[in-house]
Amino acid sequence: MSTFKKRMKMLVSMAILAPLGSMVLPVSAQSNAADRPIRIVVPFSPGGGTDTIARTLGVAMSQDLGQTVIVENKPGAGTVIGSDTVAKSPPDGNTILIATFAHAVNPSLRIKMPFDTDKAFDPVILIGRSPNILVVPASSPYKSVQELVAAAKAHPGKLTFASQGVGTSAHLAGELFNTLADVNMTHVPYKGAGPALNDLLGGQVNMMFATATAVAPLIESGKVRALGVTTPERSPVRPEVPSIAEAGVPGYAAESWYGFFVPAGTPPDIVQKLNAATAKAAKSEVFRKRVEGEGLVISAGTPKELAEYVSAEQKRWAAVVKAAKIEPN
Repeated sequence: MSTFKKRMKMLVSMAILAPLGSMVLPVSAQSNAADRPIRIVVPFSPGGGTDTIARTLGVAMSQDLGQTVIVENKPGAGTVIGSDTVAKSPPDGNTILIATFAHAVNPSLRIKMPFDTDKAFDPVILIGRSPNILVVPASSPYKSVQELVAAAKAHPGKLTFASQGVGTSAHLAGELFNTLADVNMTHVPYKGAGPALNDLLGGQVNMMFATATAVAPLIESGKVRALGVTTPERSPVRPEVPSIAEAGVPGYAAESWYGFFVPAGTPPDIVQKLNAATAKAAKSEVFRKRVEGEGLVISAGTPKELAEYVSAEQKRWAAVVKAAKIEPN
């Protein structure tokens, strides 16, 4: 056979096979989402309460779903970096954001966001809610919320409350206290809970609305005194401590919370599957024991319930940010 005829035969064969190739390649390129690991993005550094919750749930979810579940920490920018990672991920159910208090507050505190919080995510489940605890040093003269309010009214601007930074749950819990108790206490922000608690113990600040986990050992050792929990009712982790509303500031309520979100457009059946697996994991004895120090009250409801809860939280804290005249950054 001549060289010319061989070349023509090869070209004809390629022309015949090309359509078959174009039909096969997309199928092989589209890997089954269920065969890939599920990634839970934690918008904080490893080792904190949110990280613990994500990792504990991930183990149980992996067993239930038959998929590997990994946790990826992406801290920074007040949770915006981690949240943006999820917002820009494929809506296939393989990337989950564990969101917290900051998710509802950031739209009021940040002028520019790389995503629209209301449109970039689909809700999966509200995992649970936990309190902060209003604490004062053991040496403090204040033995109750009412005594503290009376002192704050008598000395406007003199009493101080610490937080781990502007816009954190500890900060806004204090600003809400200012508004509802009609007092003017001065906020002192720190770069983290550790330095804030150190100055609280040293008497440089008068009080702090700290997380239950952070102050549990300090309460047990008698180094700080708990005056009230920030949840509407008493917390199971500190049943002996009254709620702030019960103790003298009616209507007061400020909670930390944890919820799962996926990228907007995730199919409803996948959302429901993740909801069911998370609810089962959150109600397990293993999870309860692992997070009992957080004072976490398990919710494990529907996606709609999470959407309604976050909407109410956004409105509540937008009003507090405005009343406190906190400048967005």
